[in-house]
Amino acid sequence: MEKLTLTGLLKKTATDFPNNRALSVSGKLDLTHSQLQQLIDEAASLLVASGINPGDVVALSFPNTVEFVVMFLAVIRCRAVAAPLNSAYTDEEFEFYLSDSESKLLIVPQEGIKSAQAAASRLNIPHVTATLSVSDIPKIVLSSKPDSSPESVAALVNDPSDVALFLHTSGTTSRPKGVPLTQLNLAASVSNIKSVYKFTESDSTVIVLPLFHVHGLMTALLSSLLAGGAVALPAAGRFSASTFWADMIAYKATWYTAVPTIHQIILERHCSKPEPAYPKLRFIRSCSASLAPSILSRLEDTFGAPVLEAYAMTEASHLMASNPLPADGVHKAGSVGKPVGQEMAILNEQGIIQGVGEKGEVCIRGLNVTKGYKNNPEANKAAFQFGWFHTGDVGFFDSDGYLHLVGRIKELINRGGEKISPIEVDAVLLSHPGVAQAVAFGVPDEKYGEEINCAVIPREGSDIKEEDVLVFCKKNLASFKVPKKVFITDSVPKTATGKIQRRIVAEHFLAQISMAKVPKFGA
Repeated sequence: MEKLTLTGLLKKTATDFPNNRALSVSGKLDLTHSQLQQLIDEAASLLVASGINPGDVVALSFPNTVEFVVMFLAVIRCRAVAAPLNSAYTDEEFEFYLSDSESKLLIVPQEGIKSAQAAASRLNIPHVTATLSVSDIPKIVLSSKPDSSPESVAALVNDPSDVALFLHTSGTTSRPKGVPLTQLNLAASVSNIKSVYKFTESDSTVIVLPLFHVHGLMTALLSSLLAGGAVALPAAGRFSASTFWADMIAYKATWYTAVPTIHQIILERHCSKPEPAYPKLRFIRSCSASLAPSILSRLEDTFGAPVLEAYAMTEASHLMASNPLPADGVHKAGSVGKPVGQEMAILNEQGIIQGVGEKGEVCIRGLNVTKGYKNNPEANKAAFQFGWFHTGDVGFFDSDGYLHLVGRIKELINRGGEKISPIEVDAVLLSHPGVAQAVAFGVPDEKYGEEINCAVIPREGSDIKEEDVLVFCKKNLASFKVPKKVFITDSVPKTATGKIQRRIVAEHFLAQISMAKVPKFGA
């Protein structure tokens, strides 16, 4: 394993399954593994001709397109570092991420991204566009039109220690931290993912998550390609509930992965506009945020497939734990499964490993884990202690070795000395038949130090009120866990991947607490 690179693994797959479909755009394009590999090598030679050297950071800002996939893999093929960026960032956000990553080049789609290009110009970073030409033989064209030579890439040998991917943490509790991930980190992670879900060349999926995020990139895209399987990208370059199942059927999908918010959207779509038929799936995967047991049950009952919840972080190149496939064990609702591919322990504040049922901080170490944040000694000192990476999550192992998460250390609600898990409150709220989405959070309180509030998004057609929610909570939660205030709204702040940010939700509703009507957020 220690000599493996992601680039090497994908080249072997292209040799083993040259004619298998690898990458599609709904209704527009199909590429085999050998065609994709050829595009990657040609694009890598264009980058070398553009002056990109090993170790240089190349920022990429695209929707979910073939151009992004090819350019991402081309960047790491020429031993440079890919830094995917959300195309919805503001000018100021682009300036921060481009500066913090020390990007040497920005690549955007043919239509351009004005905010990204403006930020790059202010930082004197060159920017070019990348376009897939399909008039005859598919090829990538850069707007700078460099003179490339295939031999320039053939002479480059990828090394496991090469930093290949540079991402930032979500920054929900602090300033975003830069996470460098090596070829070995990525190779170890995709191998772990392929193993636990038993991906083969027969598997196919439709990508619903943005590829600038580690969840969609590592599990949906790269692990599928590693297995010789296939992925399809929605024609619009992003998730669409109205076309999702048609794409899944058209491309004979065997599974999909998403965040809880998207699962809930898919369920709501089924309730309002059910499909005539649904594909037979091996499994449905959920990750990046806690999935309430009630939502898990509804997914399984509705679509007839096991729902496997997983636990992941950017610092671990994504996957850390997962519930198993039914043939390999029980997939437990309320747990995030067993560790996958690395060591995991529950440590107390002194770094002592806790026993079964004892709560503490979830810590990991393994080949998929970053060696440390970029230029952030303070964060490294806090996160890397006793030979382990400290995740900041609180959890415990049950007697079967399954991990149960209680919450983030900074998100636990301390009400008069009682440590309350907002995840537990979320689960109860989401079990109400009139609730589509919900999030609990702590707010300052003079008497108890902190109190529990929550925001609730009703299901379509529901007229649920605050008092209905409170009555339900009193029946299903201990009295000290019942929210003091319920905000009925139509949306809450989320990250670009659909993860709810408790801290930002709390800040928003605290600011609006004196208003009679909670304002709507933009989509």
